[in-house]
Amino acid sequence: MSTRRKQAIIFVGLAAIFVVAVVFVVPPLLNVDHYRPQVVAYLERVSGKKAEIGHLTLTIFPKVTIRVDELGLKNPTEFPEGYFVTVRRIDAELAGRSLLHRQVIIKTLAMENPVINLISDPDGPWNFENPKSAIPGNIFSLGKISTVDIKGGQLSVSNLLPSDEPGVVFFEAHDVSGRLEQVDLRAFTDPDSSSTSPSFLGAEGNLKATALRFGSIHAKDVSSKIRLQARDVFFTDVRGEAYDGNAAGDVSFDLAGKNPSFKTNARMKGINVAQLLATFPGGRGKMTGRMEGEVKLAGEIQHSTSPWAGIHGGGQVTVRNGQVPSLELNANLVKLVHFNDLGPAKLEPSSFSFISTDWELANQQIFSRRIDIDGYGVDVDGSGSISVNGSEKLNYQGIAKITTKQSFFKNILARLSGATLEDGKLSFPFRVSGTLQNPIFTEGKEKGD
Repeated sequence: MSTRRKQAIIFVGLAAIFVVAVVFVVPPLLNVDHYRPQVVAYLERVSGKKAEIGHLTLTIFPKVTIRVDELGLKNPTEFPEGYFVTVRRIDAELAGRSLLHRQVIIKTLAMENPVINLISDPDGPWNFENPKSAIPGNIFSLGKISTVDIKGGQLSVSNLLPSDEPGVVFFEAHDVSGRLEQVDLRAFTDPDSSSTSPSFLGAEGNLKATALRFGSIHAKDVSSKIRLQARDVFFTDVRGEAYDGNAAGDVSFDLAGKNPSFKTNARMKGINVAQLLATFPGGRGKMTGRMEGEVKLAGEIQHSTSPWAGIHGGGQVTVRNGQVPSLELNANLVKLVHFNDLGPAKLEPSSFSFISTDWELANQQIFSRRIDIDGYGVDVDGSGSISVNGSEKLNYQGIAKITTKQSFFKNILARLSGATLEDGKLSFPFRVSGTLQNPIFTEGKEKGD
Protein backbone atom coordinates (compact mmCIF):
# COMPACT_ATOMS: atom_id res chain seq x y z
CA MET A 1 0.00 0.00 0.00
CA SER A 2 1.40 3.35 -1.00
CA THR A 3 2.31 6.00 1.54
CA ARG A 4 -0.20 8.46 0.02
CA ARG A 5 -3.03 5.94 0.35
CA LYS A 6 -2.07 5.21 3.97
CA GLN A 7 -2.17 8.94 4.73
CA ALA A 8 -5.64 9.22 3.16
CA ILE A 9 -6.96 6.34 5.26
CA ILE A 10 -5.47 7.85 8.42
CA PHE A 11 -7.02 11.25 7.58
CA VAL A 12 -10.49 9.71 7.03
CA GLY A 13 -10.17 7.77 10.27
CA LEU A 14 -9.24 10.86 12.24
CA ALA A 15 -12.15 12.77 10.67
CA ALA A 16 -14.53 9.99 11.64
CA ILE A 17 -13.21 9.99 15.21
CA PHE A 18 -13.65 13.77 15.31
CA VAL A 19 -17.26 13.51 14.13
CA VAL A 20 -18.00 10.81 16.70
CA ALA A 21 -16.44 12.95 19.40
CA VAL A 22 -18.47 15.97 18.34
CA VAL A 23 -21.73 14.06 18.20
CA PHE A 24 -21.39 11.79 21.24
CA VAL A 25 -18.65 13.13 23.51
CA VAL A 26 -18.75 16.92 23.37
CA PRO A 27 -22.49 17.42 24.17
CA PRO A 28 -22.30 15.57 27.52
CA LEU A 29 -19.27 17.68 28.41
CA LEU A 30 -21.25 20.79 27.54
CA ASN A 31 -24.07 20.16 30.01
CA VAL A 32 -26.04 23.35 29.43
CA ASP A 33 -28.73 22.23 31.88
CA HIS A 34 -26.11 22.88 34.56
CA TYR A 35 -26.52 26.59 33.71
CA ARG A 36 -30.33 26.53 33.91
CA PRO A 37 -30.49 28.62 37.13
CA GLN A 38 -28.36 31.33 35.49
CA VAL A 39 -30.58 31.28 32.37
CA VAL A 40 -33.72 31.54 34.52
CA ALA A 41 -32.21 34.47 36.43
CA TYR A 42 -31.33 36.17 33.16
CA LEU A 43 -34.86 35.73 31.78
CA GLU A 44 -36.33 37.18 34.97
CA ARG A 45 -34.03 40.19 34.74
CA VAL A 46 -34.86 40.80 31.09
CA SER A 47 -38.60 40.15 31.28
CA GLY A 48 -39.36 41.41 34.78
CA LYS A 49 -41.33 38.20 35.39
CA LYS A 50 -40.82 34.99 37.32
CA ALA A 51 -39.44 32.40 34.91
CA GLU A 52 -39.41 28.61 34.82
CA ILE A 53 -37.48 26.16 32.61
CA GLY A 54 -37.90 22.41 32.78
CA HIS A 55 -34.73 21.35 30.96
CA LEU A 56 -31.99 22.62 28.63
CA THR A 57 -30.23 20.52 25.98
CA LEU A 58 -27.43 21.42 23.56
CA THR A 59 -26.79 19.75 20.22
CA ILE A 60 -24.05 20.80 17.81
CA PHE A 61 -24.77 18.51 14.85
CA PRO A 62 -25.95 19.24 12.23
CA LYS A 63 -26.55 22.72 13.71
CA VAL A 64 -25.76 24.33 17.03
CA THR A 65 -29.15 24.21 18.76
CA ILE A 66 -30.40 24.72 22.28
CA ARG A 67 -33.62 22.94 23.18
CA VAL A 68 -35.74 24.44 25.96
CA ASP A 69 -38.43 22.26 27.52
CA GLU A 70 -41.38 23.65 29.52
CA LEU A 71 -40.66 27.37 29.48
CA GLY A 72 -42.95 29.57 31.55
CA LEU A 73 -43.11 33.31 32.30
CA LYS A 74 -45.54 34.35 35.02
CA ASN A 75 -47.64 37.52 35.11
CA PRO A 76 -46.16 40.59 36.83
CA THR A 77 -47.23 41.08 40.45
CA GLU A 78 -49.87 43.71 39.61
CA PHE A 79 -51.76 41.17 37.47
CA PRO A 80 -53.71 38.07 38.52
CA GLU A 81 -51.76 34.90 39.25
CA GLY A 82 -50.99 32.81 36.20
CA TYR A 83 -48.70 32.69 33.22
CA PHE A 84 -48.17 35.33 30.56
CA VAL A 85 -46.67 32.65 28.32
CA THR A 86 -45.87 28.95 28.43
CA VAL A 87 -44.14 26.93 25.71
CA ARG A 88 -43.84 23.15 25.72
CA ARG A 89 -40.69 23.12 23.58
CA ILE A 90 -38.38 25.65 21.92
CA ASP A 91 -35.57 24.82 19.51
CA ALA A 92 -33.21 27.79 19.08
CA GLU A 93 -30.59 27.61 16.36
CA LEU A 94 -27.52 29.62 17.40
CA ALA A 95 -24.82 31.42 15.42
CA GLY A 96 -21.83 29.11 16.07
CA ARG A 97 -19.12 31.71 15.57
CA SER A 98 -20.66 34.05 18.13
CA LEU A 99 -20.19 31.40 20.82
CA LEU A 100 -16.43 31.74 20.39
CA HIS A 101 -16.83 35.34 21.54
CA ARG A 102 -19.04 34.30 24.47
CA GLN A 103 -22.15 35.67 22.80
CA VAL A 104 -25.45 33.91 22.17
CA ILE A 105 -27.13 35.04 18.96
CA ILE A 106 -30.36 33.31 17.91
CA LYS A 107 -30.73 32.66 14.18
CA THR A 108 -34.07 30.79 14.14
CA LEU A 109 -36.69 29.66 16.65
CA ALA A 110 -39.21 26.82 16.47
CA MET A 111 -41.93 26.78 19.15
CA GLU A 112 -44.32 23.94 19.92
CA ASN A 113 -47.56 24.57 21.81
CA PRO A 114 -46.97 28.16 22.93
CA VAL A 115 -49.82 29.54 25.07
CA ILE A 116 -49.95 33.34 25.33
CA ASN A 117 -52.37 35.22 27.61
CA LEU A 118 -52.31 38.98 27.05
CA ILE A 119 -53.94 41.09 29.77
CA SER A 120 -54.47 44.87 29.85
CA ASP A 121 -54.55 46.78 33.16
CA PRO A 122 -57.04 49.69 33.55
CA ASP A 123 -54.09 52.04 34.12
CA GLY A 124 -52.61 51.20 30.73
CA PRO A 125 -49.79 48.63 31.02
CA TRP A 126 -49.93 45.11 29.61
CA ASN A 127 -48.63 41.98 31.28
CA PHE A 128 -46.00 41.50 28.53
CA GLU A 129 -44.32 44.84 29.34
CA ASN A 130 -41.29 45.37 31.56
CA PRO A 131 -40.66 49.10 32.13
CA LYS A 132 -37.55 48.31 34.20
CA SER A 133 -35.95 46.12 31.57
CA ALA A 134 -32.15 45.91 31.82
CA ILE A 135 -30.67 43.95 28.94
CA PRO A 136 -26.92 43.26 29.00
CA GLY A 137 -26.22 43.49 25.28
CA ASN A 138 -22.71 42.04 25.49
CA ILE A 139 -24.03 38.57 26.45
CA PHE A 140 -27.31 37.96 24.68
CA SER A 141 -28.33 39.54 21.40
CA LEU A 142 -31.96 40.60 21.12
CA GLY A 143 -31.51 41.61 17.52
CA LYS A 144 -33.50 40.27 14.62
CA ILE A 145 -34.30 36.56 14.41
CA SER A 146 -34.65 35.54 10.78
CA THR A 147 -37.58 33.14 11.31
CA VAL A 148 -39.84 32.03 14.15
CA ASP A 149 -41.96 28.97 13.42
CA ILE A 150 -45.08 28.34 15.52
CA LYS A 151 -46.99 25.09 15.87
CA GLY A 152 -50.08 24.34 17.98
CA GLY A 153 -50.28 27.77 19.62
CA GLN A 154 -53.05 29.41 21.63
CA LEU A 155 -53.71 33.10 22.24
CA SER A 156 -56.15 34.96 24.49
CA VAL A 157 -56.54 38.72 25.06
CA SER A 158 -58.52 40.26 27.93
CA ASN A 159 -58.96 43.39 30.05
CA LEU A 160 -58.91 43.68 33.81
CA LEU A 161 -61.88 45.38 35.45
CA PRO A 162 -61.29 48.59 37.50
CA SER A 163 -61.38 46.35 40.59
CA ASP A 164 -58.40 44.44 39.08
CA GLU A 165 -60.60 41.35 38.79
CA PRO A 166 -60.34 39.38 35.51
CA GLY A 167 -62.54 40.77 32.75
CA VAL A 168 -63.96 39.37 29.54
CA VAL A 169 -61.69 37.51 27.10
CA PHE A 170 -62.47 39.47 23.94
CA PHE A 171 -60.12 37.73 21.49
CA GLU A 172 -58.85 34.16 21.33
CA ALA A 173 -57.29 31.87 18.75
CA HIS A 174 -56.67 28.11 18.91
CA ASP A 175 -54.28 25.73 17.15
CA VAL A 176 -52.24 28.60 15.70
CA SER A 177 -49.45 27.80 13.28
CA GLY A 178 -47.30 29.82 10.92
CA ARG A 179 -44.05 31.68 10.46
CA LEU A 180 -42.85 35.13 11.52
CA GLU A 181 -39.88 36.69 9.76
CA GLN A 182 -37.30 39.30 10.80
CA VAL A 183 -38.47 39.18 14.41
CA ASP A 184 -36.97 42.09 16.34
CA LEU A 185 -37.57 41.45 20.03
CA ARG A 186 -36.52 44.98 20.95
CA ALA A 187 -39.89 46.21 19.68
CA PHE A 188 -41.52 44.35 22.58
CA THR A 189 -38.85 44.29 25.30
CA ASP A 190 -37.56 47.87 25.02
CA PRO A 191 -39.80 50.06 27.23
CA ASP A 192 -39.06 53.10 25.07
CA SER A 193 -39.91 51.49 21.74
CA SER A 194 -43.57 52.57 21.69
CA SER A 195 -42.93 56.15 22.74
CA THR A 196 -39.89 56.87 20.56
CA SER A 197 -40.99 54.87 17.53
CA PRO A 198 -44.55 53.50 17.66
CA SER A 199 -44.13 52.14 14.12
CA PHE A 200 -41.09 50.05 15.18
CA LEU A 201 -41.54 46.85 13.15
CA GLY A 202 -41.34 43.80 15.39
CA ALA A 203 -42.19 41.06 12.91
CA GLU A 204 -44.28 40.09 9.92
CA GLY A 205 -45.42 36.83 8.42
CA ASN A 206 -48.35 34.46 7.97
CA LEU A 207 -50.53 32.67 10.51
CA LYS A 208 -53.34 30.12 10.48
CA ALA A 209 -55.80 29.23 13.24
CA THR A 210 -58.22 26.32 13.42
CA ALA A 211 -60.67 28.38 15.51
CA LEU A 212 -60.92 32.08 16.32
CA ARG A 213 -63.30 34.22 18.39
CA PHE A 214 -63.59 38.01 18.48
CA GLY A 215 -66.29 39.11 20.92
CA SER A 216 -69.30 36.93 20.10
CA ILE A 217 -68.18 36.27 16.52
CA HIS A 218 -66.69 32.85 15.79
CA ALA A 219 -64.73 31.68 12.75
CA LYS A 220 -62.75 28.58 11.79
CA ASP A 221 -59.92 27.66 9.42
CA VAL A 222 -58.70 31.27 9.44
CA SER A 223 -55.60 32.41 7.54
CA SER A 224 -54.00 35.84 7.65
CA LYS A 225 -50.95 37.93 7.03
CA ILE A 226 -49.69 39.62 10.19
CA ARG A 227 -47.52 42.65 10.97
CA LEU A 228 -46.40 43.36 14.55
CA GLN A 229 -45.24 46.80 15.63
CA ALA A 230 -44.28 48.13 19.03
CA ARG A 231 -47.91 48.50 20.19
CA ASP A 232 -49.90 47.72 17.04
CA VAL A 233 -51.03 44.45 15.48
CA PHE A 234 -52.29 44.28 11.88
CA PHE A 235 -54.07 41.23 10.45
CA THR A 236 -54.49 41.66 6.68
CA ASP A 237 -55.96 39.46 3.97
CA VAL A 238 -57.90 37.59 6.65
CA ARG A 239 -59.96 34.70 5.29
CA GLY A 240 -62.01 32.10 7.05
CA GLU A 241 -65.23 30.15 7.41
CA ALA A 242 -68.06 31.46 9.59
CA TYR A 243 -71.57 30.15 10.25
CA ASP A 244 -71.74 27.94 7.13
CA GLY A 245 -70.45 30.84 5.01
CA ASN A 246 -67.17 32.67 4.56
CA ALA A 247 -65.68 36.04 5.48
CA ALA A 248 -62.66 38.09 4.44
CA GLY A 249 -61.18 41.43 5.48
CA ASP A 250 -58.70 43.21 7.74
CA VAL A 251 -58.42 43.70 11.51
CA SER A 252 -56.02 45.92 13.48
CA PHE A 253 -55.43 46.46 17.20
CA ASP A 254 -53.85 49.47 18.93
CA LEU A 255 -52.46 48.54 22.36
CA ALA A 256 -50.88 51.89 23.22
CA GLY A 257 -53.71 53.56 25.17
CA LYS A 258 -55.36 52.72 28.47
CA ASN A 259 -58.12 51.01 26.52
CA PRO A 260 -57.09 48.80 23.59
CA SER A 261 -58.83 49.80 20.38
CA PHE A 262 -59.55 48.03 17.11
CA LYS A 263 -60.68 48.56 13.53
CA THR A 264 -62.14 45.96 11.20
CA ASN A 265 -63.40 45.88 7.65
CA ALA A 266 -65.03 42.61 6.63
CA ARG A 267 -66.94 41.13 3.71
CA MET A 268 -69.18 38.11 4.23
CA LYS A 269 -71.16 35.74 2.04
CA GLY A 270 -73.48 32.79 2.65
CA ILE A 271 -73.74 33.39 6.42
CA ASN A 272 -76.39 31.26 8.14
CA VAL A 273 -78.38 33.91 10.04
CA ALA A 274 -79.89 31.45 12.52
CA GLN A 275 -76.42 30.21 13.52
CA LEU A 276 -75.05 33.75 13.78
CA LEU A 277 -77.88 35.03 15.98
CA ALA A 278 -77.65 31.98 18.24
CA THR A 279 -74.24 33.21 19.47
CA PHE A 280 -75.81 36.36 20.95
CA PRO A 281 -77.90 36.42 24.15
CA GLY A 282 -81.58 36.17 23.22
CA GLY A 283 -80.84 35.77 19.51
CA ARG A 284 -81.67 32.09 19.08
CA GLY A 285 -84.68 31.44 16.84
CA LYS A 286 -85.23 35.07 15.86
CA MET A 287 -84.50 34.85 12.11
CA THR A 288 -83.44 32.43 9.41
CA GLY A 289 -81.95 32.93 5.95
CA ARG A 290 -78.56 33.51 4.29
CA MET A 291 -76.71 36.82 4.67
CA GLU A 292 -74.07 38.67 2.67
CA GLY A 293 -72.67 42.18 2.88
CA GLU A 294 -69.97 44.49 4.24
CA VAL A 295 -69.23 45.47 7.83
CA LYS A 296 -67.01 48.18 9.30
CA LEU A 297 -66.52 48.40 13.07
CA ALA A 298 -64.15 50.35 15.33
CA GLY A 299 -63.83 51.53 18.89
CA GLU A 300 -62.19 51.09 22.27
CA ILE A 301 -62.59 47.90 24.27
CA GLN A 302 -63.57 49.06 27.75
CA HIS A 303 -62.32 47.78 31.10
CA SER A 304 -65.85 46.85 32.17
CA THR A 305 -68.38 44.05 32.14
CA SER A 306 -69.70 45.60 28.89
CA PRO A 307 -66.44 46.03 26.95
CA TRP A 308 -68.19 46.68 23.62
CA ALA A 309 -70.33 49.64 24.76
CA GLY A 310 -68.31 52.24 22.83
CA ILE A 311 -68.08 50.42 19.51
CA HIS A 312 -69.38 52.16 16.39
CA GLY A 313 -69.58 51.34 12.69
CA GLY A 314 -71.88 50.57 9.81
CA GLY A 315 -72.42 48.70 6.60
CA GLN A 316 -74.88 47.11 4.21
CA VAL A 317 -76.34 43.59 4.48
CA THR A 318 -78.72 41.42 2.51
CA VAL A 319 -80.62 38.36 3.80
CA ARG A 320 -82.37 35.95 1.44
CA ASN A 321 -85.06 33.29 1.81
CA GLY A 322 -85.81 33.33 5.51
CA GLN A 323 -88.37 33.82 8.23
CA VAL A 324 -88.89 35.85 11.39
CA PRO A 325 -90.67 33.15 13.45
CA SER A 326 -91.15 35.29 16.57
CA LEU A 327 -93.13 38.02 14.78
CA GLU A 328 -96.53 38.58 16.41
CA LEU A 329 -99.43 39.91 14.33
CA ASN A 330 -102.44 41.70 15.77
CA ALA A 331 -105.94 40.72 14.77
CA ASN A 332 -106.37 43.38 12.06
CA LEU A 333 -103.06 42.55 10.41
CA VAL A 334 -103.86 38.86 10.37
CA LYS A 335 -106.95 39.72 8.33
CA LEU A 336 -104.84 41.71 5.87
CA VAL A 337 -102.34 38.89 5.49
CA HIS A 338 -105.17 36.64 4.44
CA PHE A 339 -105.55 38.73 1.31
CA ASN A 340 -102.15 37.50 0.09
CA ASP A 341 -102.41 34.01 -1.38
CA LEU A 342 -98.90 33.70 -2.81
CA GLY A 343 -96.26 31.13 -1.86
CA PRO A 344 -95.08 30.40 1.69
CA ALA A 345 -96.66 33.61 2.98
CA LYS A 346 -100.04 31.95 2.65
CA LEU A 347 -99.10 29.57 5.47
CA GLU A 348 -96.35 31.58 7.20
CA PRO A 349 -96.77 35.37 6.96
CA SER A 350 -93.37 35.99 8.60
CA SER A 351 -91.48 34.51 5.62
CA PHE A 352 -89.54 36.67 3.13
CA SER A 353 -87.50 36.23 -0.02
CA PHE A 354 -85.18 39.22 0.34
CA ILE A 355 -84.17 41.82 2.95
CA SER A 356 -81.68 44.59 2.19
CA THR A 357 -80.75 47.27 4.68
CA ASP A 358 -78.10 49.79 5.60
CA TRP A 359 -77.14 50.02 9.27
CA GLU A 360 -75.17 52.23 11.60
CA LEU A 361 -74.07 51.36 15.13
CA ALA A 362 -73.67 54.26 17.57
CA ASN A 363 -74.50 54.88 21.23
CA GLN A 364 -75.52 51.23 21.65
CA GLN A 365 -78.22 51.47 18.98
CA ILE A 366 -78.38 50.10 15.44
CA PHE A 367 -80.10 52.53 13.06
CA SER A 368 -81.36 51.71 9.57
CA ARG A 369 -82.44 54.53 7.27
CA ARG A 370 -83.74 52.27 4.51
CA ILE A 371 -85.02 48.72 4.86
CA ASP A 372 -86.31 46.95 1.77
CA ILE A 373 -88.18 43.67 2.34
CA ASP A 374 -89.57 41.52 -0.43
CA GLY A 375 -91.96 38.96 0.95
CA TYR A 376 -93.91 36.46 -1.09
CA GLY A 377 -96.29 38.90 -2.74
CA VAL A 378 -95.55 41.63 -0.15
CA ASP A 379 -93.16 44.60 -0.42
CA VAL A 380 -92.06 46.51 2.69
CA ASP A 381 -90.19 49.81 2.87
CA GLY A 382 -89.20 50.90 6.37
CA SER A 383 -86.68 52.33 8.78
CA GLY A 384 -85.97 52.29 12.50
CA SER A 385 -83.66 51.13 15.25
CA ILE A 386 -82.92 48.44 17.82
CA SER A 387 -81.18 49.00 21.16
CA VAL A 388 -78.18 46.80 21.92
CA ASN A 389 -77.66 47.96 25.51
CA GLY A 390 -79.45 44.94 26.94
CA SER A 391 -83.03 46.18 26.62
CA GLU A 392 -83.26 45.11 22.94
CA LYS A 393 -86.09 47.57 22.30
CA LEU A 394 -87.45 47.71 18.75
CA ASN A 395 -88.68 50.87 17.02
CA TYR A 396 -89.39 50.29 13.33
CA GLN A 397 -92.03 51.68 10.99
CA GLY A 398 -92.86 51.59 7.29
CA ILE A 399 -95.34 50.81 4.53
CA ALA A 400 -96.28 47.29 3.46
CA LYS A 401 -97.76 46.63 0.02
CA ILE A 402 -99.48 43.55 -1.31
CA THR A 403 -98.04 43.46 -4.82
CA THR A 404 -100.80 41.45 -6.52
CA LYS A 405 -104.22 42.79 -7.46
CA GLN A 406 -107.05 41.36 -5.38
CA SER A 407 -110.69 40.70 -6.16
CA PHE A 408 -113.33 43.39 -5.69
CA PHE A 409 -114.70 41.84 -2.50
CA LYS A 410 -111.23 41.35 -0.96
CA ASN A 411 -110.39 44.99 -1.68
CA ILE A 412 -113.56 46.16 0.04
CA LEU A 413 -112.82 44.02 3.10
CA ALA A 414 -109.21 45.21 3.19
CA ARG A 415 -110.17 48.89 3.05
CA LEU A 416 -112.63 48.33 5.87
CA SER A 417 -109.66 46.90 7.83
CA GLY A 418 -107.63 50.09 7.33
CA ALA A 419 -105.63 49.46 4.16
CA THR A 420 -105.46 51.88 1.22
CA LEU A 421 -105.96 50.96 -2.41
CA GLU A 422 -103.77 52.20 -5.26
CA ASP A 423 -103.82 50.79 -8.80
CA GLY A 424 -105.74 47.81 -7.48
CA LYS A 425 -103.00 46.99 -4.90
CA LEU A 426 -103.36 47.20 -1.13
CA SER A 427 -100.93 49.02 1.18
CA PHE A 428 -100.93 49.81 4.87
CA PRO A 429 -98.61 51.45 7.41
CA PHE A 430 -97.15 49.31 10.19
CA ARG A 431 -94.96 49.44 13.25
CA VAL A 432 -92.71 46.90 14.93
CA SER A 433 -92.32 47.56 18.65
CA GLY A 434 -91.66 45.54 21.78
CA THR A 435 -88.33 43.80 22.18
CA LEU A 436 -86.23 41.31 20.29
CA GLN A 437 -87.54 38.64 22.65
CA ASN A 438 -91.14 39.73 22.06
CA PRO A 439 -91.54 41.72 18.83
CA ILE A 440 -95.01 43.06 18.02
CA PHE A 441 -96.13 43.85 14.46
CA THR A 442 -99.08 46.27 14.40
CA GLU A 443 -100.96 48.11 11.70
CA GLY A 444 -100.95 51.93 11.50
CA LYS A 445 -98.77 54.75 12.72
CA GLU A 446 -98.44 56.10 16.21
CA LYS A 447 -99.91 59.51 16.91
CA GLY A 448 -97.56 62.28 15.87
CA ASP A 449 -95.91 60.22 13.07
